[in-house]
Amino acid sequence: MSASAPSLLLLIPAYNEENRIGPVLNQYAEYFGRHYPGKFGLVVVLNGCRDNTLGVVQEAEKHHPCITHSEFPAAIGKGGALIEGLKLAPLADLIGYVDADGATPPNAFHDLVKALENPVISCAIASRWLPGAIVHHFQPENRRFASRLFHLFVEMFFQMRILDTQCGAKVMRRQAVETIHDRLSLADLAFDVNLLYSLKRDGFVIQEIPTEWADKSGSKVVFNLRTSLNMLLSLIRLRLIYSPFYRWLGPLRPLEAWLYTQLRAPQPVRHEAPSGEISTAVSDRKPGITGSKSE
Repeated sequence: MSASAPSLLLLIPAYNEENRIGPVLNQYAEYFGRHYPGKFGLVVVLNGCRDNTLGVVQEAEKHHPCITHSEFPAAIGKGGALIEGLKLAPLADLIGYVDADGATPPNAFHDLVKALENPVISCAIASRWLPGAIVHHFQPENRRFASRLFHLFVEMFFQMRILDTQCGAKVMRRQAVETIHDRLSLADLAFDVNLLYSLKRDGFVIQEIPTEWADKSGSKVVFNLRTSLNMLLSLIRLRLIYSPFYRWLGPLRPLEAWLYTQLRAPQPVRHEAPSGEISTAVSDRKPGITGSKSE
């Protein structure tokens, strides 16, 4: 094993993924066991699963010591699961995440890790919209339209000049994660915008990398009016957080909570005090990293 290779921790948030996550876990564990010279760990963050996702993950753990999991019985949203998972950043030099559906193959995620060999870059993100990207199966037309409309609002509010904030594959340096973690509050699908904007405001360099990607059937995300309003509400909330007026908006917190409840969306995470409503069960194996198979 290369002594100079950074340790790598991969997070996979999962919500009712019993039918899709098994092959993804095997593919990632086998690929990085063969091709990554440093220490590698994979943590599945189970978010309010009501199916047998936990059983599938536990079966994968029997075959791959690099895999472990954290379980949150209450639904905390994809963003909430990632906020919890990113608390493990001190365990590795690099920490990243991919979606549980396998839309991003292991070699494409490895390309992001390789981009961080450039010491100037603190975060590498997959992009489906850059020249050189390979998209095997496009999303349905209505989802592509919703994606581009959302991108329009993101640019209008935050002007990050990032073509693809929402592709579910990103990797960051530990220092970057630890610096901005307490500013991550969006527990829904706008989490990625929260993450990237926080990194940019702190001066961390983000690099978009053309990726290989394929739309997968069985998505848990339904793009409808409620989803669209939820994401717009989250963008407005994030914009207000970084405005001089936010400190005066405390009395409106109950209204904000009511709106998220009406939209059936995960409530924003508040870092000032831990929630008493979320209990965490962590697997017997401590989340972390193991040596590659080439050790």
